[in-house]
Amino acid sequence: MSQINTSFNELTTNDQDLLTEIAVLYYQEGATQEEISKKFSISRVKIGRLLRRAREEGIVEINVRYHPVYSAQLERRLVDKFKLKRALIALDQTDTEEQRKQVAILVSGFLANNLTENSTVAVGKGRNVAAVADHAGIVTQRNARFVCALGGTHRSGDSTNADHICRRLAKKFGGTSETLYAPAYVDNPEVRQTFFEHATVAETLNQARIAEFALVGIGDMNENSHMVQLGWFTPQEFVEARINQGVVGDIGGFDFFKLNGENANTTLRSRVIGLGTDDLQRIPNVIAIATEDRKVLAMLGALRTGSIDILATSASCAMALLSMED
Repeated sequence: MSQINTSFNELTTNDQDLLTEIAVLYYQEGATQEEISKKFSISRVKIGRLLRRAREEGIVEINVRYHPVYSAQLERRLVDKFKLKRALIALDQTDTEEQRKQVAILVSGFLANNLTENSTVAVGKGRNVAAVADHAGIVTQRNARFVCALGGTHRSGDSTNADHICRRLAKKFGGTSETLYAPAYVDNPEVRQTFFEHATVAETLNQARIAEFALVGIGDMNENSHMVQLGWFTPQEFVEARINQGVVGDIGGFDFFKLNGENANTTLRSRVIGLGTDDLQRIPNVIAIATEDRKVLAMLGALRTGSIDILATSASCAMALLSMED
């Protein structure tokens, strides 16, 4: 079997054929890098390099147009790789809002099919979670309970606030909502602890902890992130947490983690009033949503925390996750 020139400066016809065959096997037919390695008698490390080279050279353009078969293959691979219960994969969209909408449709359908009478759902914040509440699809009415897993924002009427999302979800599914009467972020750990000890706040968080479902977003540490825009953290705090402590993202806005999935013991975390990843690990069905390509690194770290049961994302993000994990 022909080997790729080590310089990669000029690809021969045989080189192009090999790159194309390997890329098709991996991305379209769902073969693992180990299987491809054995087939071509090339090391697994080399296969990973060839896949990257195939993308760089434009040998294969990956256009997701095979739904539902193609997304079903991606779901199976994600479930196997990350030990998930489900993966909800939407077709890639060029428009950010349309991408968010398509993923929200899948999550809304999942909830419609799985919520039962008197189910409790712990709800986080963010634009991706809000999109689920705003999807106007027809769902069966359930007497479900939607409980804030995070405190509120200081901006009145913010549609991405956990409380506002809970209210819209309750209206959509015919259930009830419960507000967490506390701010999402405070200035120091002492104030945070005072809120945690308040009976009303403690009771609401306890209700969220025993929920059957959780609906949360995944955030990255971009200094232009939504949390920075809202003024909860400064751009400098995000940069320092990313560079000095290895923080790659957050789940639901209430806990921060490193790429290996470990909790980041950062001052950011000590100012949040909400659940933590240890709480999420005890909830049977944690649905995490991320639709932006720039969040893939954060998604990988979030999956490694072991607190996610159902991942909802785009096809391109799913492929990137599989490639990075391999």
